[in-house]
Amino acid sequence: MDIFDVLNLVGGLCLFLMGMNLMGEYLEKSAGSSLKGLLARMTTGKMMGFITGLAVTAIIQSSSATTVMVVGFANSGIMTLKQAINVIMGANVGTTATAWILSLTGIEGDSIFMKLLKPSSFTPVLALIGTAMCMFSKSSRKKDVGMILLGFTALMYGMNTMSDAVSGLKEVPAFTNILTLFTNPVLGVLAGALLTAIIQSSSASVGILQALSSTGSITFGAAIPIIMGQNIGTCVTAMISSVGTSRNARRAALVHLSFNVIGTSVCLALFCAAKALIDMPFVSDPVDEMGIAVAHSVFNISCTLLLLPLTGKLEQLACRIVPDAKVEEKQSELDERLLNTPAFAIQRCREVTETMASISVGAMRSAIAQLTNYNPAVAETIREQENEADHYEDILGTYLVKLSAQPMSEEDSTESAKLLHLIGDFERISDHAVNLVESVEEIANKSLSFSDEARKELELLVGAVSETMDLALKAFLENDIKAAALVEPLEEVVDTLKEQLRARHIRRLQQGSCSIEVGFVWSDVLTNLERVADHCSNIAGCVIEMSHASYDLHEHLHAVREDDPTFAALYQGYANKYALVSND
Repeated sequence: MDIFDVLNLVGGLCLFLMGMNLMGEYLEKSAGSSLKGLLARMTTGKMMGFITGLAVTAIIQSSSATTVMVVGFANSGIMTLKQAINVIMGANVGTTATAWILSLTGIEGDSIFMKLLKPSSFTPVLALIGTAMCMFSKSSRKKDVGMILLGFTALMYGMNTMSDAVSGLKEVPAFTNILTLFTNPVLGVLAGALLTAIIQSSSASVGILQALSSTGSITFGAAIPIIMGQNIGTCVTAMISSVGTSRNARRAALVHLSFNVIGTSVCLALFCAAKALIDMPFVSDPVDEMGIAVAHSVFNISCTLLLLPLTGKLEQLACRIVPDAKVEEKQSELDERLLNTPAFAIQRCREVTETMASISVGAMRSAIAQLTNYNPAVAETIREQENEADHYEDILGTYLVKLSAQPMSEEDSTESAKLLHLIGDFERISDHAVNLVESVEEIANKSLSFSDEARKELELLVGAVSETMDLALKAFLENDIKAAALVEPLEEVVDTLKEQLRARHIRRLQQGSCSIEVGFVWSDVLTNLERVADHCSNIAGCVIEMSHASYDLHEHLHAVREDDPTFAALYQGYANKYALVSND
């Protein structure tokens, strides 16, 4: 093996790692909506959590990435430790898919069918198709598929290049001497763990082992302990990721480590005992790519079958090593570990925004109730809710901006833009809730009061604004386009009502039946209520426009007001519902 073989080995390794990363990234991006569906299933039963972990890992081609996600979910409070354990076990089985894909490089045979199965035969065609899709297609989904094909091609070419580069090692005595060290199972486990910890991917380290197997110098006896060690090495990523997280997140990473350490210890002991007690001639036979894929799958499935019934014991072990704190920990609402999987991050942002929306609308409902029944304790609660809404706007805005730098599907990108639009409107609604409270406090402190006529008029406006809020919140929470379509005509009625109430107040001032001081408060109340309706209109318009992947909210509002006959009918219906009684 000369310097050129070394260069080919390095180049092949780089291609291999780049292809694996590229394929996993764009598979994840293309499967964004499917992954969000899987997220909901993660929180169900044991078997569903296991299947979810398996499926997600098979899609993104990395058990380390899945486990880091689980740590993020546990840190955010989305997932309990018991649920996390099931997903982690599924991830350990899902990671075997990569080895089976890579085993295709070892296919041999002279028949046309066998030649067609070899990656060197079909990957050039995939590369051509992928390049054409990336260069000439205008559809982002087709471009993503093209990148997946190119990633797969790079993966396979890298694998072939590595295999060719190391093929000459079988003639090198020093290489054979090194491999004999790994016939010692303990050294094999340590070697596998160390390699995987360095490159932080068990799939990649299994691929490297498969490439080395092409020399014909690696036996089953040497390969099996290395494979066992790779499962321990892959825990490094999750352990590093858990630093500085909540106790549940650290426990999830610890479960991943203990699962693999216990599984490896038991299987290694059984393997060594079997070697000592039973004649197993295959242990000395050379292993190929397919053999490594089989050994990898058998080992991971065996560990899962062994420990899946013992999830409760693993949970108890993790809780004993990381005990509960005396002071309850605050969960992180948005975990940056999820940024690497945008589909999950978007779903989490959506959930946090829903919480923010409920808080903001709840604050406004309480503030409206204060207009007729002032309570200082409730007023303080409203201010706390406004502070919460501010906090959510800050963390969501920062998180969504960071998320926008990640490769996302078109659907996820649209959802991200929608949430960025919406959080500002929900935050402003909570601001107007505090403004209303301040107006009520001014009335109480100065012993002011509205006339009976003004109170009746205000009840009408409050009714219209409350219905607007209910419709806007329903439109957002349920993505209800029909509810969203009702908001804009009702908001127009609110605008009209506000002007009518302002005109009537001026008339009362002229007649001397209302004081100027009360008039200032009255004007502030009307303005805040009308602006809440404006923000509800923005929310509903955003829901409608984003459902059509459009971002021009002002154009949409103008169009429905001017051109839609349904709008006029809805407007008239609401105008009749909230019509003022004549005071002439």
